[in-house]
Amino acid sequence: MLPFWIALQFLSSLPVRLPGMPEPEQLGRSLLFYPVVGLLFGGLLCLLDALLSGAPALLHAALLLAAWVLLSGGLHLDGLADSADAWLGGFGDRERTLLIMKDPRSGPIAVITLALVLLLKWTALVALIEQGQALALLIVPMLGRGALLGLFLTTPYVRAGGLGQALADHLPRRSGWQVLLASALVCVLAMGWAGLWALVVAAMVFIGLRQLMLRRLQGCTGDTAGALLELLEMAVLVALVFN
Repeated sequence: MLPFWIALQFLSSLPVRLPGMPEPEQLGRSLLFYPVVGLLFGGLLCLLDALLSGAPALLHAALLLAAWVLLSGGLHLDGLADSADAWLGGFGDRERTLLIMKDPRSGPIAVITLALVLLLKWTALVALIEQGQALALLIVPMLGRGALLGLFLTTPYVRAGGLGQALADHLPRRSGWQVLLASALVCVLAMGWAGLWALVVAAMVFIGLRQLMLRRLQGCTGDTAGALLELLEMAVLVALVFN
């Protein structure tokens, strides 16, 4: 169970404490549990959704989104902000883009990107609440974190050393594909045709953003992985409104 606790500690703000420094093999195996952590987040959000039943839709959605952000500690939003700054300020240059992503400061484009993504998530949640599609809360966090597993399965990690490299080097690839297949099955079983539609949209966003990473960086970084998760979750939420 150690890989699960590693995944939960890294992806969440929950008070998880590991007994010591994990071995690289355990770090790699923790990627297999990313969709499970997403499913856990989804379950907690569904519980909160039930508790908020009867609240005004705008407030209901805002509280759900706040809980969603707090569960992850804003980890992926930070990656989105860094990626937004780097993609604009990098002017198409690989090394300049990587350098800007290491800068902890956020520029105007990062702030604008975060505001737009959170606004679209919030308004999509309002619409889904009004439509009674609460199960979207279950599958979307799983799809987002499953996308991270898919990214490490298919895309080179471009920063040598560090946690990301250990994850990429020691990921059990056959098990990774099996976990992704199981995650897709959960989506379809949970939401039927809507779950299948969510998978199609998630796959399209994943392929498009992965191509951008390969074209600019020849691979991915932790920041671009976070940006992928946030943009994919936003796109799937919006798409489910129109299902």
